[in-house]
Amino acid sequence: MTNFGRHIRQGLLDLFYVWKQEFRTTLRDQGVLIFFVLVPLAYPLAYAFIYTNETVREVPAVVVDRSHSTLSREYLRKVDACPDVKIVGYCADLEEAKQRLKGREAYGIVYIPESFSSDIAQGRQTQVSIFCDMSGLLYYKSLLLANTQVSLAMNADIKIQRAGNTTDRQDKITAYPITYEDVALFNPQNGFAAFLIPAVLMLIIHQTLLLGIGLSAGTARERNPQHTLVPADSRYQGTLRIVAGKSLSYFMVYVLVSVYVLLVVPRLFDLIQIGKPGVLTLFLLPYLLACIFFSMTLSIAIRNRETCFLLFVFTSVPLLFLSGISWPHSAIPDFWRYFSYLFPSTFGINGYVRINSMGATLNEVAFEYRALWLQAGIYFITACMVYRRQIILSGRKK
Repeated sequence: MTNFGRHIRQGLLDLFYVWKQEFRTTLRDQGVLIFFVLVPLAYPLAYAFIYTNETVREVPAVVVDRSHSTLSREYLRKVDACPDVKIVGYCADLEEAKQRLKGREAYGIVYIPESFSSDIAQGRQTQVSIFCDMSGLLYYKSLLLANTQVSLAMNADIKIQRAGNTTDRQDKITAYPITYEDVALFNPQNGFAAFLIPAVLMLIIHQTLLLGIGLSAGTARERNPQHTLVPADSRYQGTLRIVAGKSLSYFMVYVLVSVYVLLVVPRLFDLIQIGKPGVLTLFLLPYLLACIFFSMTLSIAIRNRETCFLLFVFTSVPLLFLSGISWPHSAIPDFWRYFSYLFPSTFGINGYVRINSMGATLNEVAFEYRALWLQAGIYFITACMVYRRQIILSGRKK
């Protein structure tokens, strides 16, 4: 065997040794095991259980009916019959209703003025006022939809009564001169879970890798007499074999984790899944690699096991906001939009949502797909630079 062949063989043996050691560390370190296994298993279930109802129903509301007419009672009866709102009480005036709102007995007020019935009888326009607790936007949505639907239906009935038509067809034209059809694409229930959970699932993969690899790096520094990421071992003297061996260990674990998080959990809770498994698999490959190399690069900042909690835990909510899911990406200021491109979660979340919830192909998520491969390549280089530096420091501190 030539020297080149022996060198390749030794390199592969060292790579396998690094992979075995990292895999063993993952299985034996309870902290790393929690982030790599327990958190990905439990967190998706917790989030999905919280939002399993999809939409807010029976929002408590109180009424101030100053009209006390047959028409106002009919209006309130129809609002109460809507699945979104539940009338829990009647108040004498607006101040009493506000006090009940402050006491969290209700989250909205329906106010009907004294002239409600008389205005309609005399052909004048009237109004119904809604006061809502805006600390929860879903309360406002439910109250607004219920009152809008009831007012539109009653408007149609009033127009029909005054039109003097002689046929049902004329009544339909009078009530709705322009017919319309409301079709909710990709989220037919208008549910919160179908909107938020897919993004959270991808972020869980990103964050648990970041925390787990950071915790593993802190452990390596604490156990290493030189306090470097690389032990003083001849089998840890090759940059590529270290990076490849460690990343292969993480990748093997997260292939299984990703199958559970992205395929099993949505199926358990009947979330939308219209993406093709082959497309999702091809998209997930660069995402996992980018997350792994990104985490290995940032592990240079970890000095002990606790450091990763201080540096990385708080980033979960900002990364969700920066992804453009909770707030439209086009409305995010340019600086923060470009800043979000540093994180694999930005492209991973947007690509996964479009593939899984909208049935997109790789061509239709080409921007995100190419960006993830570019990130994987860049962060692979930076991870190699980090570990090359650690090898040099480890040699100097012997």
